[in-house]
Amino acid sequence: MATFGLAFIRFLFGTIEHFAPSIAGRAAFALFCRTPNPAKPSPREKAVIDAAGPFMAEARRHYLASHQGQTVVAHEFSPAADNQHKRMAMVIHGWRSRTEHMRGVIAALRDCGFTVVAVDLPGHGQSPGRRLHMGDAVAAIHAVEQRFGPFEIIAGHSFGGAVAVNAVYGSIAGIAPVGADRLVLISAPNSLPAIFRQFGDTIGLGPKSFEALSDHIGRIAGRPLDQFVGARQLCETDIPALIIHAPDDKEVPVREARAYAACAPNARLFLADGLGHRRILADREVRARIASFAPGERRLALVG
Repeated sequence: MATFGLAFIRFLFGTIEHFAPSIAGRAAFALFCRTPNPAKPSPREKAVIDAAGPFMAEARRHYLASHQGQTVVAHEFSPAADNQHKRMAMVIHGWRSRTEHMRGVIAALRDCGFTVVAVDLPGHGQSPGRRLHMGDAVAAIHAVEQRFGPFEIIAGHSFGGAVAVNAVYGSIAGIAPVGADRLVLISAPNSLPAIFRQFGDTIGLGPKSFEALSDHIGRIAGRPLDQFVGARQLCETDIPALIIHAPDDKEVPVREARAYAACAPNARLFLADGLGHRRILADREVRARIASFAPGERRLALVG
């Protein structure tokens, strides 16, 4: 946020705190969930989209309806070589991202013989809308599972990793857990309560307004905000997980990965030094780690 705009937002929420904290809580949630217009990418984003054009042209595009009434675009990539048994993998991008950023992960799984379904979450990539929250995301993943599942492995980056955990855990009321044999969590945040607290501090949300925000989230999700801690959820699912994180990640601290690894008995931790938050997705060793972790009858040599 621009300095002037942030100052005005902090003043606005500080004022509303005194006479209408419930309104402030709902307004803060709407602000948090607002996504950029996917039809107007930044110059940097457009360069990524253009570079990935030939790769994306290899996929079949599917339009699915989620439980939240949103349209979700899923990109289906065939395996790199013919496979006798159709084996499915799902890939989920992060916040303010899209399938194009996940090329390296998709390629690693295709090279292992998987048909890969990559999801554009609501309000991102080719999926329309200007709103995304965990309930929307889990509903989108459930819609993909209903169309393409079951999945042997689900890989998610950043927010997409948190979505994967919440989807298999079944954290959203009214949406059945998504099945998966293994998870890959790349640069994934662990604690949604901590994220919302940081957001509240940034916009100047007072204690009454933050309580209203938490209550609003609880009504939407069907469970209290403080239960959305990924490490605890992953531990309860007992699903094997590969946790990949860069110690120099400036967007999601490496302590989040350590929390996952410490809590979940079936988790493996790989620290990818020097790869930041997004470069990690294209790294050859990261791709090799994913390939070696993926279940399968055979694994093909990585390409590229």
